[in-house]
Amino acid sequence: MTHLIPFNRPYLTGRELAGIERAQAAGVLSGNGAISRACEAMLEERTGTARTLLTHSCTGALEMAALLLDLQPGEEVIMPAYTYVSTANAIALRGAMPVFCDIRPDTLNIDETKIEALITPRTKAICVVHYAGVACEMDAILALGRIHGLAVIEDAAQGIEAGYKGRALGAMGDLGAFSFHETKNVTCGEGGALLINRPGLAARADIIHEKGTDRRAFERGETGRYCWQDIGSSFGLGELAAAFLQVQLEDAAAITQRRLALWARYHAAFGAFETAERLRRPVVPDGCTHNAHMYYLLLPPGRDRAAVLSALREHGVMAVFHYVPLDTAPAARRFAQPGPPLPVTADLAARLIRLPLWTGMGEAEQARVVEAVSDVLG
Repeated sequence: MTHLIPFNRPYLTGRELAGIERAQAAGVLSGNGAISRACEAMLEERTGTARTLLTHSCTGALEMAALLLDLQPGEEVIMPAYTYVSTANAIALRGAMPVFCDIRPDTLNIDETKIEALITPRTKAICVVHYAGVACEMDAILALGRIHGLAVIEDAAQGIEAGYKGRALGAMGDLGAFSFHETKNVTCGEGGALLINRPGLAARADIIHEKGTDRRAFERGETGRYCWQDIGSSFGLGELAAAFLQVQLEDAAAITQRRLALWARYHAAFGAFETAERLRRPVVPDGCTHNAHMYYLLLPPGRDRAAVLSALREHGVMAVFHYVPLDTAPAARRFAQPGPPLPVTADLAARLIRLPLWTGMGEAEQARVVEAVSDVLG
């Protein structure tokens, strides 16, 4: 076998170690230090979010969102089944129930036309997932939230530097969540951020973020001591990881442009295959500014995806599938509200493959991927 082109390779700007050394020299390594707050300020400025808190993961940010909305046992949150398990776990951990909605056939995002039929007196929120950094139809979803008095959570794990009609992903709903996992465009290995767009939630978010204490108020000189005020947990990101993240955030725009160039080359290369109906390329609707988080292909119905992935690996290309729909998982029988069939989710989830794409990927490597796909599907 030829040298295997990996699916992902974490990108380094070259300044990360210097940032970590500065953090160590400052003598504060735990969370909520000066570097964390600089990252939060950067994210607030770029997204227009009222308040941002760094977290140890996007999972932690979603769990904080569930706490802030005070989800209760028996309440329901409408969400897509085509997402990572963290989205559903954040809801189930509070005793509330995910209610799964089908996805759109073009973007693989939640189908906004199918949400209203799932709303019941127990519905507390709508949680959307911006798949591949392409925005959901947020105008319609936010309107549903206003009409029915529902909170809107944006799982924008894949959405940094992406937008919808001039607004940043994660900054439109009541709460949003970013991921800085090593597979994301901007990374610190493991990390995340909670974006708080409903100002009334900010004060309690500080307390939940600091293990249920009013430590931040104490640090601001607003109280003479800090103590246990509410439920919470250790959601913060350590300063070493924040220092790594800071330099990545400084280069976020340049990283996005490099990825967009790679995405565009893939998209052009596979145009003829789509015309010949041998695959389907990603769709980016008007009004959506994506960030080239991933490049996927949809195989034609009936094509053996496992055989395609195996053949690509034999050609030296590590292509992969993506989510197993959550409504088909064993835990769904325990924690989710039974709902209608999700035919679009089932169909597209079984046909999707993701191609290698990372910042710094060379044109020669990308050409090898295109050649391999052409050989396997041609």
